[in-house]
Amino acid sequence: MDFIYRMRSYLNSILPIGIWDIIDVAVLAVLIYKGISLVKETRAGGLLKGIAVVAAAYIIMAAVEMKAMTYILKNVFDVGLLALVVLFQPELRRSLEKMGQSKVVKTLATMTGDNNDVMTYRWNTAIEAVCDACEDLSSTTTGALIVIERETKLGEQIDTGTILNATPSKELLGNIFFKNTPLHDGAVIMRDGMILAAACFLPKPQKEETINKALGSRHRAAIGMSENSDAIIIVVSEETGAISVAENGSLERGFSRDSLKKMLRSKLIPEKAAKPAKPLKGEMPNIKKLFKLKLKKKGNGGSDNEKNN
Repeated sequence: MDFIYRMRSYLNSILPIGIWDIIDVAVLAVLIYKGISLVKETRAGGLLKGIAVVAAAYIIMAAVEMKAMTYILKNVFDVGLLALVVLFQPELRRSLEKMGQSKVVKTLATMTGDNNDVMTYRWNTAIEAVCDACEDLSSTTTGALIVIERETKLGEQIDTGTILNATPSKELLGNIFFKNTPLHDGAVIMRDGMILAAACFLPKPQKEETINKALGSRHRAAIGMSENSDAIIIVVSEETGAISVAENGSLERGFSRDSLKKMLRSKLIPEKAAKPAKPLKGEMPNIKKLFKLKLKKKGNGGSDNEKNN
């Protein structure tokens, strides 16, 4: 009876329901749904089921007034938050990283980031080099592993390799992955259209036992890296020469040069930057043209000399 009275008192405290109460419940429902979506494919899914069972047992025992078990479970829940943080540390980290990769955050980063024309030019050059290199490596069945960093920074993996900070080219990538060279064993990591490091070690996948046994160590490393970040990982098989791409924990195989180029452009180059202006030396945009455009806007068309030019 005490439980029923407590529930009635609680319901009376939240009535009547206003517009902000509805919004509050809607936001809570969305957060719960997103939380379940994030953990249902990980080991946290099973733990959450166990917690749900314990919570249901606590409610039932409190309703029938089983005082001893209610007291024990109440104390368990008192320290449960700290236990959840310890148990779900990897999942919480990935969840926070995904929040940082949301569309709103990406839009703000774009507004405050580098010049779009410069970055578009860099990625156009890098994509051409990567696709040419993958085509050559595929034809000679030379294994390769290329990680393209996006929002999630890969400092931990970069520290395991050799810093290059070089402009990508077909020849450079071919030389890195040529058999028996010092840097061929490991992954190349690219950032902002540049080859930042080579011979980097990547994390293992979470559920390695569920991966196709026909896949080699490069493919497994690519899947593991894609599970821990939003990076795009390109793999060239040493056995078959097939080109594959790992992203968000899944591996897609059978890419050609053209399909790889199309995919990379859609992922790395903003849609509005369809035809970027070609930068001058040092990858700087054409300042003279930009200055003229500003003068024309300011002077309603500019002087006669400017128009003739």
